[in-house]
Amino acid sequence: MEFVTYQVEGRIGIITINRPKALNALNSKVLEELDKTLDGVELNTVRALIITGAGEKSFVAGADISEMCALTKAEGEAFGKKGNDVFRKIETFPIPVIAAINGYALGGGCELSLSCDIRICSENAIFGQPEVGLGITPGFGGTQRLARIVGIGMAKEMIYGARSIKAEEAYRIGLVNQVYPLEELMVAAKKMAEAIAKNAPIAVRNCKKAIDDGLQVDMDQAISIEEKLFGNCFQTEDQKEGMSAFLEKRKVETFFNK
Repeated sequence: MEFVTYQVEGRIGIITINRPKALNALNSKVLEELDKTLDGVELNTVRALIITGAGEKSFVAGADISEMCALTKAEGEAFGKKGNDVFRKIETFPIPVIAAINGYALGGGCELSLSCDIRICSENAIFGQPEVGLGITPGFGGTQRLARIVGIGMAKEMIYGARSIKAEEAYRIGLVNQVYPLEELMVAAKKMAEAIAKNAPIAVRNCKKAIDDGLQVDMDQAISIEEKLFGNCFQTEDQKEGMSAFLEKRKVETFFNK
């Protein structure tokens, strides 16, 4: 991989967009490498993912404008689909994904963070969808996910006005869960990921699916989705171990991921 690195620390996988000279901007190559990296995650052992950017200035500053500037209508649509396919893969990835946002998260970078389950950021983080100032719309899900996360009015204000916001406001409007000093960001991300990873992995996956699938349907259908995923847990060794440990007043020995 030229622009994406992947490392595993225990039960946590860490994906880093590694193009710091371009502020980790997304081009076709980065998207392809990110896609392949996701395909290579060993889901039997890795229980949570962290996505971050290389360096101390930028998570992902956006899509690569030098690549986009000469695209035709059809090519623009194809480029949007390429980004959307990768980000949708992140959004529906079986295990939780945490965005550790270490600086600029603009355009495609903001959209990348929006596709993750949980967002935390450093104090120097800047978020925004500046596309209308370039004559385009957000193309990697920004018009859809931002409104779902921060509300329609705030999303429209940010997108229509190409308005960037700092970490404090991102926290205030619910775009990020927490804000940390830059030097503490990855420590906090790993701590959060480990807190997820120590729990029953099938149950965690089922929770993710129940939340995400349930939000797309009405409440009656959503409850039905939850019931099925709840019932599914009772055929796992994890459920037997978890409940036995509780009744026996001991700590769980291990969750088996089966």
